[in-house]
Amino acid sequence: MGQVTVRVGGYTHPVSCEDGQEGHLIALAADVDRRVASIRAMGGQYGESRLLLLAALLLADEIHDLRVELSRARSMPPQGAAADPRLADRLGRIAERIEGIAASLDHP
Repeated sequence: MGQVTVRVGGYTHPVSCEDGQEGHLIALAADVDRRVASIRAMGGQYGESRLLLLAALLLADEIHDLRVELSRARSMPPQGAAADPRLADRLGRIAERIEGIAASLDHP
């Protein structure tokens, strides 16, 4: 099992992950850190747990929007480039990754 130390909101956190996923985990933590920084830029004094909660809510909102968009896209008949089976397969794999990320956020 791999382990990395990520920095989010000025705090370091040791996190375990599957071997080979360290870079991906670091990138995800950097994404969360960007959200924390944007919340801090809005002003106000928040503790670490509040910052992480607000960042998680921002991410959950983005995931919700992506799920709605994915649902709409799946309900539409294929047109133009979307009729390409290779493109459809690639979009399906992307959708599965999004759903996997969403599931991992829903069930920590």
